[in-house]
Amino acid sequence: MIDSSEKVQVIDSHTAGEPTRVVLDGTLKLGSGTMVELRDRFQENGDWLRSSLLSEPRGFEAMVGALLCESLDSRCEAGVVFFNNAGVLKGCLHGTMGLIKTLEFMGRISFGEHFIETPVGVIKADLRSDGSVQVTNVPSYRYLSNVELNIEGYDNVIGDVAWGGNWFFLVESGGPEISHLNIGELSSFSVAVMNELESSSITGKDGTKIDHVEIFGPSEDPIIADSKNFVMCPGGEYDRSPCGTGTSAKLACLYDSGKLKVGQKWKQAGVLGTVFEGEIIQEDRGNIVPLVSGQAWVNGKYELIVDPSDPFCYGFK
Repeated sequence: MIDSSEKVQVIDSHTAGEPTRVVLDGTLKLGSGTMVELRDRFQENGDWLRSSLLSEPRGFEAMVGALLCESLDSRCEAGVVFFNNAGVLKGCLHGTMGLIKTLEFMGRISFGEHFIETPVGVIKADLRSDGSVQVTNVPSYRYLSNVELNIEGYDNVIGDVAWGGNWFFLVESGGPEISHLNIGELSSFSVAVMNELESSSITGKDGTKIDHVEIFGPSEDPIIADSKNFVMCPGGEYDRSPCGTGTSAKLACLYDSGKLKVGQKWKQAGVLGTVFEGEIIQEDRGNIVPLVSGQAWVNGKYELIVDPSDPFCYGFK
């Protein structure tokens, strides 16, 4: 909470349709440390800023925030803490792409390789001459395969549990049709899957909650993409992009099933029809190292005012 008005500088972008709001200034004094430490301090002390920036009337439920931080790692151009309408996030590849384009817009970087420290590790991002961003993600892997769920109204709901920077349940069969005209059913089905996972005590490694659901269907055009997905994020909003960490989790499952080899490309369309290109660049002790590329665009620079006399200064849902 704040005692007097705060002015917060932000730059907005979208990656394949999914928004990212980068917080530029030092409104929140988190000190120095790793991104895990800064994430935990932000979660403890900065929830007012998270809700102010991402909730109506300034934001909306699908928006992802990125707090720009200084990294203690000399390799890194910056550090970042990602957050959404439900709280802090572990990793976010669409947000990393948006951050890279934002740093370019600010004049801090140009074409070439750059390193960003995130709470899940150091990420390498290549800003390419065509304007796209190619991100080398953290090692990813399939944790459980062919998990069957009992979802009312649906038969043979089967999926995998995989890590791609976030924990995912990837539904290959039994889910609704993937279409932007079918968002309501896809959303309610995804929430039912999350609830069933929790009630059945199905988790990621070390008991970590699975907070993303990714549903797959056939591509409308096999030349444009290999499959189409719908991704439900923590907080009950769907990803407008094909989801970078979700694409990484998908690559891990394909590799573990013998359906994709190192060096092969996979084009993943999202529910809006936008596409991320994924590739496994190496195998690492049973894990895979994914490379995911996409397009992001800066679309606004603002000074937002948080005035404690405003009844909605911290936003509303």
